[in-house]
Amino acid sequence: MFQSAIFILLSAVCSVALAQPATYKADPMHTFVMWETKHFGVSTSRGRWDKVEGEVTLDRAAKTGRVEMTIDMNAINTGVAPFNTHLKSADFFDVANHPTAKFVANEVRFDGDRPNEIIGQLTMRGKTHPVTLKAIGFGCYTHPRLQREVCGGDFEATLRRSLWDVSYGVANRIIADDIRVVIQIEGVRQ
Repeated sequence: MFQSAIFILLSAVCSVALAQPATYKADPMHTFVMWETKHFGVSTSRGRWDKVEGEVTLDRAAKTGRVEMTIDMNAINTGVAPFNTHLKSADFFDVANHPTAKFVANEVRFDGDRPNEIIGQLTMRGKTHPVTLKAIGFGCYTHPRLQREVCGGDFEATLRRSLWDVSYGVANRIIADDIRVVIQIEGVRQ
């Protein structure tokens, strides 16, 4: 019995010692940045960016991580072509001068072995401000075709868009300043 307890203890210590950070590359078919905001305080305007690239590194044993994501701002999609064009203009995201946005986080907070907050910086339109993403779901599975671990979830934050000089329609309440952002991500372990 004593030997069994020692074996279990040594196995646990060895597995923690051997734990390594794992890097996951964002799967473009399952990774999007979606947003929604009030239009004249009545209905909700929604859209998403269809092209997002990035990597997430997690060390679940040490409860640390790093996230780096790049959003192709030209890939905005609301389902309404004229609205897409307006959002790409200098009134909003000024895609001609700022074709990408970037989120970089060096702090990942865990609840057990699952990330529950990602604290980083969002650079958009040449301005950088802190953003904290909260997990609204996270999990991992073995991909049946790839036979590799895939981890992912949904993470959300509310941003005040005027901080990044995206202020069109704020003063006259055409479009609210607060934007709810949801990042859907699945990453394939590298």
